[in-house]
Amino acid sequence: MTALVIGGGPAGLMAAERLRKGGAAVTIIESRRSVGRTLLLAGRSGLNLTHSEPLDDFLDRYGPARPHLEPMIRAFGPDSLRGWADELGAETYVGSSGRVFPAVHKATPLLRAWLDRLVDAGVAFRRGLRWTGFVAGGVTVIGDDGESETLHADRIVLALGGGSWPRVGGDGSWVEIMRDAGVACTDLAAANAGVLVDWTPTFLENFEGEPLKNAAVSVAGESIRGEPVVTRTGLEGGPIYGLGPQIRAQLKEAGRATLHIDLHPDISHNGLGIRLETRRPKDSASTWLRRAGIKPVGVSLMREATGNQLPSDPAVTAALVKAVPVAVVAMAPIERAISTAGGVAWSAVDASLQLRDRPGVHIVGEMLDWEAPTGGYLLQACFSTGAWAGK
Repeated sequence: MTALVIGGGPAGLMAAERLRKGGAAVTIIESRRSVGRTLLLAGRSGLNLTHSEPLDDFLDRYGPARPHLEPMIRAFGPDSLRGWADELGAETYVGSSGRVFPAVHKATPLLRAWLDRLVDAGVAFRRGLRWTGFVAGGVTVIGDDGESETLHADRIVLALGGGSWPRVGGDGSWVEIMRDAGVACTDLAAANAGVLVDWTPTFLENFEGEPLKNAAVSVAGESIRGEPVVTRTGLEGGPIYGLGPQIRAQLKEAGRATLHIDLHPDISHNGLGIRLETRRPKDSASTWLRRAGIKPVGVSLMREATGNQLPSDPAVTAALVKAVPVAVVAMAPIERAISTAGGVAWSAVDASLQLRDRPGVHIVGEMLDWEAPTGGYLLQACFSTGAWAGK
């Protein structure tokens, strides 16, 4: 059996490895001159491969896509991924947050060992070829020189990534090609992305890059604690990324979204109100709030939300501290996102990730319609879907 894997990211490389183990003659087609660049970019932050939390909790991170991904992640889950990395000499450890990293905190040694193993196993590589569509029993590609070519194989795995990594080829340009071929696709959207907020120049001048420490961010009834960071264009960080689906839904429905930030989540509204009742006669509003435990960036955020008209009543002020409204204009552009939501609809593939209308063609990784928070869940699902389709 011959097999083509289109895309040299984690999902594609894993599919190629499994295909080769099964006896297929495998060729990896990559649009760039180097392979595994998405893995190298992920390695800049230590290469968070997966997470160590209980598997049922882990699977819940995939939200509506859990029923589709669950058999694949159970078949090649966090323990399997760690064992695989250990085999490549990239021994892993569990960090204090439960995230799993290679001991060296780099992707290069793992990727180098992996590519060596694939080459030794007989996997072929062709670089500088971009996928342009389907033909009967194969695909068409175009080279850096502009020359088109038709490639045939018994099995084809498409692993072209999402739309948030244009520097390494993941630009989402495949969506229109798939739709033209009759494959149902959901529009790609920025996931694990910041949000855009119209800050005043004064706020930015003083607090750009400042984290809102020990805060809780809420939207649409969901709340996540963490440290959102003020950026020149808005807010970023774990709580913002984790609430991406709810923020996108509000933006789609109303054209705007409102975050509510609790600047003091460890104290109740009543407790904070009592604390604020004691105000020295000469205290400014900023001093009064800082004495109650509100950091300068938090005080300034309250000024942003009120047009610099801070309330003086303790109960009203406590309510504001517990839910500072922040108007979101839009999600950050998709090319600045960590990952994307949307992609090939689950209805378009069968249980083996084969396109229902194109036998022999399988879809893996971020091309499929799922999303997950950061923390190891993104790479895990890419590896798991690649292993599943390859097997």
